Amino acid sequence: MTNTRRDERVEILSAQELARTLNRLASQVLETVPNSQALLLLGIPTRGVYLSKVLAKELEALTGHPIDYGSLDPTFHRDDLERIGTRMVKATELPSTVEGRQVVLVDDVIFTGRTVRAALEALQAWGRADRVMLLAMVDRGHREVPIQPDFCGRQVPTRRTESIELRLRDIDEEEGVFLRRILD
Repeated sequence: MTNTRRDERVEILSAQELARTLNRLASQVLETVPNSQALLLLGIPTRGVYLSKVLAKELEALTGHPIDYGSLDPTFHRDDLERIGTRMVKATELPSTVEGRQVVLVDDVIFTGRTVRAALEALQAWGRADRVMLLAMVDRGHREVPIQPDFCGRQVPTRRTESIELRLRDIDEEEGVFLRRILD
């Protein structure tokens, strides 16, 4: 007897809904930041890096000037590597100093909060920002540390066995947010 597992993919946000959500998130960031010139977006690998690039374009369209963005890899600051496994470390790329900046950490999905906790610790090594905020496209719950996003595209209660995928046209040839379930 063969045990085959199937998975199901459910659309949470269509491409059009994702575009509207990105526009809303960009507007919310601008309402919160007193000076958009001081804004620095730092994506958390892997999808947060791509999301920060898309968000920077959206913010540039709204402000009329380029927005600094880069990436921040928190791998070496994680406290749960034995549980989640390791992956290839991505280089942290900062376009400028974090000193005196309004930093927005950008991640595709917030789950336990441990990645964001590690990112906050990693950020400390690069200097002292005036303010650090968190933007997540999807909050799926199951927090293990008391961290909440300042800006959230969508809250999607999930089971621990489910996963959320952010798909972006530039890298996936499709756009949207999807819930993946394993079916027995």
